Amino acid sequence: MEFRIERGAFAEAVGWAGRALPSRTPVPVLGGLLLGAGGGRVTVSGFDFEAAARTEVAAETVGAGEVLVPGRRLLGICRVLPEGPVSCVLEGTRFTVEAGGTRFGLSTLPREEYPALPSQPMPYGSVDAGAFAAAVGQVAVAAGRDETLPVLTGVQLRLDGESMMLSASDRYRYAVRRLEWKPEAAGGGDGAAQTLVPARRLLDVARSLARSGVVRVGPAPTDGGGLVGFEGGGMRAVVRLLDGRLPKYGALFDLAGASVAEVECGVLAEAVRRVAVVAEASGPVRLDFSGEGSVLLRAGYGDDVAAQRVPAVLSGAEEVTVAFNPAYLLDALNSFEAPRLRIEMLGTGQRALLSAIGADEAVPAGHQHLLMSVKQLA
Repeated sequence: MEFRIERGAFAEAVGWAGRALPSRTPVPVLGGLLLGAGGGRVTVSGFDFEAAARTEVAAETVGAGEVLVPGRRLLGICRVLPEGPVSCVLEGTRFTVEAGGTRFGLSTLPREEYPALPSQPMPYGSVDAGAFAAAVGQVAVAAGRDETLPVLTGVQLRLDGESMMLSASDRYRYAVRRLEWKPEAAGGGDGAAQTLVPARRLLDVARSLARSGVVRVGPAPTDGGGLVGFEGGGMRAVVRLLDGRLPKYGALFDLAGASVAEVECGVLAEAVRRVAVVAEASGPVRLDFSGEGSVLLRAGYGDDVAAQRVPAVLSGAEEVTVAFNPAYLLDALNSFEAPRLRIEMLGTGQRALLSAIGADEAVPAGHQHLLMSVKQLA
């Protein structure tokens, strides 16, 4: 096996496949990256049973073949390779990488012990890569971190008609985002599909594919192993799904009789960031909305307090008070791209719904974030 490839293309391919490497594993071969060469192409693959990543790039292939090499070591080599062409050759059990007068030798791992990579599910349709990466980032902030409740650590994807709905919740907040989606009948895209993807994996894949133009998504049927596939720009990833479904959010997002405030998102976020400096570890930030065109933010206790007033337009009540965990509130505010927000509030200790205000101010845009207001007020 022998091939020559440009340093940038090689490093990018190894970096993509390296995302599937486990941080630690009792199975040594899973720490390897599988390289294949032939027909003017080089493929690089990584797999840890929970996710697989594979990419294919053009190269000058002198000799065809496959080799399994230590993944972390190859990643480190690619980071320090000088610019220019890279020559790679397998000689017995030694894999050599050479560029710009620098030569690295790598031992190889037993290829026969490496598990078969999962098949790429047939795509259901496609979505704009940049919009998809942004949307995943917006909802993933609401996913849980507690691995003892795995269903809450995922982002739910629902593909239905010409829309993709992403949602995530950790019980204290619930974020949803709607995107335009182009179904492909060949993949069964004329029917609805719903999957629950680990948030950390999905965030990593979406960010990596953000510049690929278009991402094709294909959830495998339940009897196909519980997988979802993503591909774009010559890169492919397969992620194992979580079991279960998130609670339905329709009733939760129905805040009949709520008071409604409209605010500048960036201004409110900056004010929260300032006053939260004096909040205790579990101390809330209190927001007092009034009909006078402003909201007063307060945090802290005793002599250690902070306050700031920012513009806000309140309707549905003369005044309303809510309080939030400042970290959760900032996560929510920072996830919005729209400059202005609508906040629907039922009052202290109850639900509050943040919605992006679109070009048509009568209709909220496709991003919403539900937060629980805390009972204890600052």
